[in-house]
Amino acid sequence: MARYSKKASTDVKRAMKKRKAGTLKSGRSGRKVKSKKQAIAIGLSEARAKGKKVPKKAAKKRKTAKKRKAKK
Repeated sequence: MARYSKKASTDVKRAMKKRKAGTLKSGRSGRKVKSKKQAIAIGLSEARAKGKKVPKKAAKKRKTAKKRKAKK
C-alpha cells in the first residue's frame, strides 16, 4: 500500500522545482531554502494542509528526567 498519494508527490515535485529555481522560501523568516530535505518537508506539509494522503509527522522522542540524571 502506498504511503503517499500521487497528488502529494506532485506537491513535493513543485516544491523541489521552486528550490532549484531559488524561489522557495521558508516559514516566517522568508529565507531561501537550499536543502533538499527542507524542500521535501515543505512540500509534504503543504500537501497535509490541503488534506492529501500523507502520514502524520513523527513525534519527537523526549528523554525523561531520570534518564538525563542517570546519564550525568
